[in-house]
Amino acid sequence: MWNLSLSKLARSILLFYAATAIASSEKVSLTTLYSFCSQTNCADGSTPYAGLVQASDGSFLGTTSLGGADSGGTVFKINAKGRLTTLYSFCAQTGCTDGNKPYAGLLQALNGNFYGTTEAGGADADGTVFKITPSGTLTVLHSFEGSDGFTPYAGLMQAADRNFYGTTGGGESGPNVSGTN
Repeated sequence: MWNLSLSKLARSILLFYAATAIASSEKVSLTTLYSFCSQTNCADGSTPYAGLVQASDGSFLGTTSLGGADSGGTVFKINAKGRLTTLYSFCAQTGCTDGNKPYAGLLQALNGNFYGTTEAGGADADGTVFKITPSGTLTVLHSFEGSDGFTPYAGLMQAADRNFYGTTGGGESGPNVSGTN
């Protein structure tokens, strides 16, 4: 049995190895690939809430909701040996028009790029939908402005029609005051 505090677990990237089915009584080993610092101003990011996505090149990508060069969260890439590379630090643009606080994980779309959301920031400070290339070039695809929703905490999915779908935590008026989709 291993014991990790929730705060350490919330800031570490863990790798589970299991030689047999996890439902069996066989021992499972745990390796910590990387531990983020616990401050909000850490250059490598802090507080990685969301899960990882495995990229087509075998690396893993994820987000931190805080920290980074500009304290708005990060998109990072890590390999199985624990080498972490920060691909993008949010809130790099004046007024945080690139977004900040990416709580959700990323989606690798059919075109090879990654897509995600930020809970805050954007042109109207209500969150964004963004695209990031595997090399780290970020493009804001949509800035929420309230009437179309705000605080998109959840990630996106790509449907069979190749469109992206997601939800927001709130909306300004009408029947969608509690969120949009």
